[in-house]
Amino acid sequence: MSLKVVGAGFGRTGTLSMKAALEQLGLGPCYHMAEVIAHPPFVTHWMAAAEGRDIDWDVVFAGYGATVDWPACSFWRELAGHYRDAKVILTVRDLDTWFDSCQATIFNIMKAPLEVLPPPMAGIARMARMLVREKTFGDRLDDRGHCVAVHRAHIEEVTRTIPASRLLVFDVKQGWEPLCRFLEVPVPGNPFPRVNERENFGRDISPDSRRP
Repeated sequence: MSLKVVGAGFGRTGTLSMKAALEQLGLGPCYHMAEVIAHPPFVTHWMAAAEGRDIDWDVVFAGYGATVDWPACSFWRELAGHYRDAKVILTVRDLDTWFDSCQATIFNIMKAPLEVLPPPMAGIARMARMLVREKTFGDRLDDRGHCVAVHRAHIEEVTRTIPASRLLVFDVKQGWEPLCRFLEVPVPGNPFPRVNERENFGRDISPDSRRP
């Protein structure tokens, strides 16, 4: 299986809803940070990638048809280049509410002392610190202006780099129609998935968490 969709949007932009939507459209299984949490050995791939080592992306994504969220979105350029037939989806949302959501959830994990976390989660947190806290946000997770500016620059870089014919800039509030039109698949008869990521966050970070 080869990736058909590369998600370039940062975490906390409706990526868990997007994961559910892509799987419902038959483009999954969809890789997401929840997959790393459910399968802690996956973290070794991302530590290697964060350290700049060569990665066999086909091994990383074996069995997956799409990817969204961190850690993969940090490598959107490499993935778009490797999977040249894949379409790219950039999930977006209001940047201030995005920052508030991050502060209430994933940023807290990245700032927590590793010794208070269960061993599997500590490894994932260590990877997230390197890849997201340090490499993406320069260890300034409490600086709203800085984080928002980094996110805005990321959006601009993706839209400048990926051809418009291959890219969908998408807010999950838009629902099925623009997504299905872009992917050239029928619109389902049921509502677009609305997964409340903040509400489910405590379950997501459990080492016993599992995602379909």
